[in-house]
Amino acid sequence: MQEQDAEDRNTSRLEDINAVITSGALSVIKPMLVTLNPAELSHILEYLPRNKRYFIWQLIDPDIQGETLAHVNEEVRTSLIDIMENDELLAATVVMDMDDLADVFDDLPEVVTRELLTSMDIQDRQRLESILSYPEDSAGGIMNIDIVTVRADVSIDVVLRYLRIRGSLPELTDNLSVVDRHDNLIGTLSLTTLLTSDPQLFVKDVMSSSGHALLAETPADEVAQYFEQHDLVSVPVVDETNHLLGRITIDDVVDVIRDEADQDLMRMAGLDEEDDIFAPIIHSASRRAIWLGINLITALLASWVIGLFEETIDQVVALAILMPIVASMGGIAGSQTLTIVIRSIAIGQLGHSNTRWLMLKEISVGLLNGLLWALVVASIAYAWFGSESIGAIIAAAMVINLVIATTAGVAIPLILRQIGIDPALAGTVLLTTVTDVIGFMAFLGLATLWLI
Repeated sequence: MQEQDAEDRNTSRLEDINAVITSGALSVIKPMLVTLNPAELSHILEYLPRNKRYFIWQLIDPDIQGETLAHVNEEVRTSLIDIMENDELLAATVVMDMDDLADVFDDLPEVVTRELLTSMDIQDRQRLESILSYPEDSAGGIMNIDIVTVRADVSIDVVLRYLRIRGSLPELTDNLSVVDRHDNLIGTLSLTTLLTSDPQLFVKDVMSSSGHALLAETPADEVAQYFEQHDLVSVPVVDETNHLLGRITIDDVVDVIRDEADQDLMRMAGLDEEDDIFAPIIHSASRRAIWLGINLITALLASWVIGLFEETIDQVVALAILMPIVASMGGIAGSQTLTIVIRSIAIGQLGHSNTRWLMLKEISVGLLNGLLWALVVASIAYAWFGSESIGAIIAAAMVINLVIATTAGVAIPLILRQIGIDPALAGTVLLTTVTDVIGFMAFLGLATLWLI
């Protein structure tokens, strides 16, 4: 209910801004934009046509343009960077947090990146290089370096005085990292423990030496699983020598989860999750054409199988009417299994130890559903055409195709993962090919043997 309310508010806000842009009432739209944070502005920019998007972009406060760039998807970001002057880009990015700057750094013109690096002190330059040295979809790539560290050999009272002098803590700080003199992580000190412990005690007396930490090379999807399994707010990031590099906070993980969901959804349609929905027509058409071409090849394969049984179809016209049912039912059954398996792979629930059990389970499900709906469809076919033979043929074909479909729904993503291909990207196309070809082959093949 709350998610629906939030979605309704976003839709209403977008419609209001569209109406104001159309009316040209600048005196109204500027106050509206001031009330929005960078994440909200990025949402609006992504869902506005390009001419309106550029118009709004010019009205956004330059102080938050950099952070807004970090929130929009890559294609929209590139289009916005293209319309900005170098001095505008420099002004927008020089005030960004280091982790946000790392997200947009590679998209900036070379002259701007050179100026940025020149303006940084040695420590900030090293921090930025540290983040950029790791893949974007790894713990090192999504970490931020705004982290508070303390030494184990100081008292709680000293830490409290240090924090008072500091005046503030980074957002979502729930613990302090305890390091040695070489900045190697040796433990964590929760703020709760800090505030409730005797000030005369030392950090080493109350810290947790078995705290959570992630290697910088950890894939982003595993980071999200780790946070979910341990109910974390933040976690330190270290390299292979246990040297503290930064930390990941729950808001970073929410972004990862959202990106993963968008990625899986778009890839199942053969699209890029970074696509701009308002990209130029030719650009969008060319990106989608390749998957339409692949689909055409699979459709031609299914048509070729039908052509093998042309004489059978000519003699028994009812077969042409009924054969889409077999392929369609197999496609749905296979898609259900495929979705379950891809999700299980994504969240780490499927491994070598339980793959065989899942395969047997899905085959059993396909068999039971095949028998159930075979009976239903056979009854309909008999009532429609008055032929027991046609009813029996479509029933047998239905059972065969549903069992094959569920088997393929498990096998295809596992095979694709084994050879390094994203199951969400190619799984649907391959599954459709299997269910169409097997469905037509089983139905028309049995009809040829039985009726001709």
